[in-house]
Amino acid sequence: MTVHHQSDASMGELVSRLSTEMSSLMRGEVELARLELTEKAKHTGKGAGAFGAAGLVALYGLGVLIAAAILALALVMDAWLAAVLVGVVLLAIAGGVALFGKKQVSEGTPMKPERATENLRRDVEAVKHRHVEDHTPRSTP
Repeated sequence: MTVHHQSDASMGELVSRLSTEMSSLMRGEVELARLELTEKAKHTGKGAGAFGAAGLVALYGLGVLIAAAILALALVMDAWLAAVLVGVVLLAIAGGVALFGKKQVSEGTPMKPERATENLRRDVEAVKHRHVEDHTPRSTP
């Protein structure tokens, strides 16, 4: 009998130890996940900063190319006229991009799933119609 009691105690100890170790393991895994996400967030932040810096440098590069275009045109016409011509072309490009953007925004609004809403309404109507048909007494000929 004593042997049976000892095996019960050791089983209880094993369950207790397993519970403690599982708890420790879970805490360790959560901490590892937190550290991993923190590290990934740091890399993502650095990457976003690098993209921002690249965009700024590209903007300056574009400005230099615009100045070069004005200087090149100034060889065949007055400098002021070259600058006006390049400015008009840039404004025309900006206008075209703005119209494209406006069209995209208008196609994206209102922000509700219109087709899905219509499909859901039809599905509800079909279910209601089927429910009414199932509960309507049928006359037998």
